[in-house]
Amino acid sequence: MLVVALVATPNLTPPVAQSSDNARYAAIVVDAESGEVLFARHADSRRYPASITKVMTLYLAFEALSEGRVKPTDVLTISPHAASQPPSKLGLAAGQTITLDDAMKATSVRSANDMAVAIAEHIGGSEARFTAQMTLKARELGMTQTRYVNANGLPDARQLTSARDLAILARAIMRDYPQYYRYFGLHDWAYNGRDYRNTNGLLHGGNGYDGMKTGYTNASGYNLAASAVRGNKRIITIVLGGRSTASRNQHVAALMDTGFEVERARANGQMIQVAQTYFEQRGFGIGPDNSPTLTYASANTEDDEDNTAVAYTALPAAPPAPTRVTPAPSERPATIQRADLPADVTAILNGGTAPSRTTARPPARETAREPARSATGRWAVQVGAFRDENVARDWLTEVNRRFRSQFTSAERTVQNASGWYRSRFTGMTEAGAQAACEALAERRVTCMVVRPE
Repeated sequence: MLVVALVATPNLTPPVAQSSDNARYAAIVVDAESGEVLFARHADSRRYPASITKVMTLYLAFEALSEGRVKPTDVLTISPHAASQPPSKLGLAAGQTITLDDAMKATSVRSANDMAVAIAEHIGGSEARFTAQMTLKARELGMTQTRYVNANGLPDARQLTSARDLAILARAIMRDYPQYYRYFGLHDWAYNGRDYRNTNGLLHGGNGYDGMKTGYTNASGYNLAASAVRGNKRIITIVLGGRSTASRNQHVAALMDTGFEVERARANGQMIQVAQTYFEQRGFGIGPDNSPTLTYASANTEDDEDNTAVAYTALPAAPPAPTRVTPAPSERPATIQRADLPADVTAILNGGTAPSRTTARPPARETAREPARSATGRWAVQVGAFRDENVARDWLTEVNRRFRSQFTSAERTVQNASGWYRSRFTGMTEAGAQAACEALAERRVTCMVVRPE
């Protein structure tokens, strides 16, 4: 009834999930095949993904399956770290076992935090190494606002994404691993004599909904990535920051219905060049900007997701992005950072803050210049800086694995600089370092060329 009223009465106030005073709200509606953005509201503002994080966790699991590095029948032994994760969880004790197939089903259906960590440890060796791979994969896919520090989406102020990035990820799942997309559409799952119902309530109502993922923390609000097929069209809708499960689901349904209206109208010959206008005429996305810096806190615990009461601070909105999801890497300009930028750039590369300096370096005295020496073989490429040395080494190994041809003659080094561990490829020529960094930037991997000292 609510959806019909929304379509029939353009001036009716949309559901509370997108009210103008909800600073956590963000949404995007995308044609899954073409990537056209039909509607967007704060789609590039950084938000907390909550358990939608698990979509990326499963993406990397699907990648490992397709490459033959793991099998669905692999037996995972639950570590103390995985067993210690708070709810929502399957609840296996440390030392107990589960197959990878069941762990993936528990992650998608039950939204089990412990199983997401168990998958991460099985594939990546450790959760820290796996989440570094998650962030790298996000950059490769063009998810420019996303950073991961855990595999399940439990509250962490550093773990951020955007509605547009999640739409990119949803399309990537369908494009790259359609054979595994079914995990997101399981209505129910039986394990050890107990039946689990999918946390995504829209799956149970028909109307073409066939998968994706819910998420909730006090900081994020009620999140949902949903996909539906009607006729020969598939639409992806992302809503972040809903006020309740019910209002979030109603709002996703209203956006989805309006998206399919646009598709049907176009199929019938109606000229709708800018779908955003069509949505706004029906009351969506109208109102003042609602993404200021704000501390979130909520007493809501009714959702089907993690109900951990933690408050975090939102980051400022990112600048508007174009009206198409995921341009090809060749369409994006390469971005290369140079080491003669401010000294805190290594921290900024990974969302950190540079260590404070207690003393300033005295100005250099004017001396006679020596003839310039050849810098051949003394250039470097830095791909990150981390507080954890193991993470820095794992990241360096992962970048080398994916870009081996760019660093065949380089050495891998991790350098400690005031508590920041810099992941660097050293012993390169200037031309080699420039070419390597251009190749990384083409795949959305942050890097910078480091001059000889």
